[in-house]
Amino acid sequence: MSRLSTRPGTRTRTRPGTRTRPPLALALPALLAVAFLLLPLIGILVRTQWGELGTHLTSPGVVEALKLSLFVSLWALALSLLLGVPLAWLLARVEFKGKALVRSLVLLPMVLPPTVGGVALLLGFGRRGLLGPWLEGTFGITLPFHTSGAVVAATFVAMPFLVISLEGALGGLRQSYEETAASLGASPVRVFFTVTLPMVAPGLIAGAALTWARALGEFGATITFAGNLPGTTQTLPLQVYLLLQDKPEAATSVSLLLLAIAMGVLVALRGRWTGTPVAREAAVAPPGPEDPAAPDFGPAANGPAANGPAATGTAGAPLPYDGGHWPLHAVVTGFNELALDAAPGTTIAVVGENGAGKTTLLRALLGLTPRAHAELRLGDTDVTALPPHKRQVAWVPQDGALFPHLTAVANTAYGLRARGVPRAEARREARAWLDRLGVLHLADRRPAQLSGGQAQRVALARALAARPRLLLLDEPLAALDQTTRARVRHTLRTHLAGFGGVCLIVTHDPVEAVSLADRVLVLAAGRALQDAPPAEVTRHPRSPWVARMLGRNAWPGTASADGLALATGGRLVAAEALPEGTRALAIIAPEAVSVHRERPGGSPRNVWPGTVREITSVGSRLRVLIASDEAPDLVAEITPEAAAELGVADGVAVWTSVKATEVTLVSL
Repeated sequence: MSRLSTRPGTRTRTRPGTRTRPPLALALPALLAVAFLLLPLIGILVRTQWGELGTHLTSPGVVEALKLSLFVSLWALALSLLLGVPLAWLLARVEFKGKALVRSLVLLPMVLPPTVGGVALLLGFGRRGLLGPWLEGTFGITLPFHTSGAVVAATFVAMPFLVISLEGALGGLRQSYEETAASLGASPVRVFFTVTLPMVAPGLIAGAALTWARALGEFGATITFAGNLPGTTQTLPLQVYLLLQDKPEAATSVSLLLLAIAMGVLVALRGRWTGTPVAREAAVAPPGPEDPAAPDFGPAANGPAANGPAATGTAGAPLPYDGGHWPLHAVVTGFNELALDAAPGTTIAVVGENGAGKTTLLRALLGLTPRAHAELRLGDTDVTALPPHKRQVAWVPQDGALFPHLTAVANTAYGLRARGVPRAEARREARAWLDRLGVLHLADRRPAQLSGGQAQRVALARALAARPRLLLLDEPLAALDQTTRARVRHTLRTHLAGFGGVCLIVTHDPVEAVSLADRVLVLAAGRALQDAPPAEVTRHPRSPWVARMLGRNAWPGTASADGLALATGGRLVAAEALPEGTRALAIIAPEAVSVHRERPGGSPRNVWPGTVREITSVGSRLRVLIASDEAPDLVAEITPEAAAELGVADGVAVWTSVKATEVTLVSL
């Protein structure tokens, strides 16, 4: 039996019997199209006089034209890189009016007849053109009928290939890499040259190769704009045109040379001409969820020194806590409307349902989104007007955004190098941080060779090593398995204890919110519903979503004399009542819900019939979702023994009861 490959970048093998046979109505025209494209190429191969090939290609005129073609095409490539790379970045990264028009101008030379392009160049840069007289009078530059004119013509028709290829690569590159680099202190120019270009290198190389090949084969625009002067503008395609009139056999040989160059470029690109980033397999197989050979967190990670400024790694270099303390004050407007104040060393968990504005809040503090604006003060410094790379606000996005072309130690040292720290010192501090987080043995591995937990610890080390005054973590543990998550959570809690700034952690995990945070900020539609210590939020959640996240039943309603009038109809009796008319939330712990097969008697004030809809296992207990026509859905928590005794299963009719003393009412 064939095995299905699940690795990125590999092809899935299918059984021979499952291959789709194309209908004849489609297969026949497709084969005719292939023959139509292939026949002229075969004609060149058949008509080439192989015995005279060397003589034809080494004739003085051909050699001179070949040298000129190489000169012109390489200069055209250089000009295309100089002008086309910034243009591709602009089209891929910046929204502006007239963008569609600019993209159309880029594509125009690809669909314009070359001779028309030559005429346009004459009218623009010729001696009687729009710019030609000024160039000649001011700089003494005459482009038509000069080698420089051939370069301009080749650049005009070839540069679009570079722009399109690179724009496609930039469009396929997640901006989180560039945004993370900016949060580490890298200026936009540094980000472009150290992160963007290396990551889109396949697209850049593909576009450059296509640009060079197109410039090498340019004919129409060159002969129209620059003429056909031997040794000056007579490139190899123009030489073919002349040879066809007197020596067709030699023209065929030179055409074969150009054909071979073009095919060589296409074969080398192997279909990657669109420039989308290519996933490369790791040179070493990625380790498991946690490398069993990894050292434990040891004294460097868990000892008393780990919490103070003087902690050191195995390299002996002091870790970059400089003893500073930076309280946070922020006023956020726009989609998010809230004020946030926190003392140094405070960790705030930001929770809320999807679309509540959690990530928008982080991006506003970073200065990366127009949806919200943050007036931000860190310590005594107002950083509101500063660009992201000068705010000293480090960000760890959900995927970590480790730069795939850099090793773990180079990733960790990136922020230090961006802030001007010498290379040797930056690497020493980076290795100390990796040691502190228990991943020093992975310093020379690239991100593709790291497990999820290892990569998250490297991303955290990189953020802390950048010496931030505000640390933003966007669901840093979401992609990890439970075992790895527990270990990374322990590591994170240890190191946040010594951090002199404020840390905001976006999370959907109640364990993370309770175990890592000093405060829990609950967001809904960009507003703060609750900002309180974890214990208070756990006891009195003011959001149904947070209550459910914490595993509680949460029923909204309006307070009445004896309890709560439910929003969905019905009444809930509570021992402690709120003032009548108060909007409130009834919180009921799952373990406080009793499940019966018959209507219960005795003291319960709240009794409803229902039907079991779902049973899930939570540790050593079972959670049973019960739907009722008389009350909102209710989750009960019972033991497996009780479930077996009651015969609880999906679809079984049951009764539920809740004592009035087990209901907590929270005003909204």
